[in-house]
Amino acid sequence: MSAPTVVLVHGAGGVAAYWHLVQGALATRGIESIAVDLPGDDPDAGLTAYVDLIVDAAAGLEDVLLVAQSLGGFSASWAAARLPTSTLVLLNAMIPRPGETAREWWGATGSAAAMRDNDVREGRDPDGGFDMETYFLHDVPPEALEPVGERDEGDAIFVEPWGLPAWPAVPTRVLGGLADRFFPYAFQQRVARERLGLEVEPVPGGHLAALSHPDAVVDAIMSGS
Repeated sequence: MSAPTVVLVHGAGGVAAYWHLVQGALATRGIESIAVDLPGDDPDAGLTAYVDLIVDAAAGLEDVLLVAQSLGGFSASWAAARLPTSTLVLLNAMIPRPGETAREWWGATGSAAAMRDNDVREGRDPDGGFDMETYFLHDVPPEALEPVGERDEGDAIFVEPWGLPAWPAVPTRVLGGLADRFFPYAFQQRVARERLGLEVEPVPGGHLAALSHPDAVVDAIMSGS
């Protein structure tokens, strides 16, 4: 039986090239992949538009292993219901509930308090403010960032509700970075249990584990296929 095509969905402010190391690691194993590029800087592109783009990118595929990082959990989980998805893999991803917006998700899950508690545990100033280096790039080698661009993320994606009546009837796995400072591992464990009744599978690295530990991420993604 042939392997599914891996369809990769990046998070907020991201680009398709975020997955370049993961795609390279997949290619060395003979596994085809598609990295979807989502137009975060388009002020008119909301959640429905993102879902349509994911579905269009995977058009014609017979077996899809759909992988979502961070905010990509909102769009990929919705798209999974419209694709021949054999597995949905969430990597440090947001897990929505029916009718919930991405903006509402932060307060509903208590993510800010979880990040603050984690900062205190790890000896960082919880009132120091957010910066990319501390929360996203702390374990990412500089060379891994060279092909990766960055774009702004408009408001539209955060205000359109997640449109499914329930979690899609698709086998789902949750991967969490043990060193994630933005969505701490214990926080991800709680949210996955509360919202999906699933346990988080640990992977090394922080929020951008696909850049800091691509081979381990690919091992984890493919371990259930």
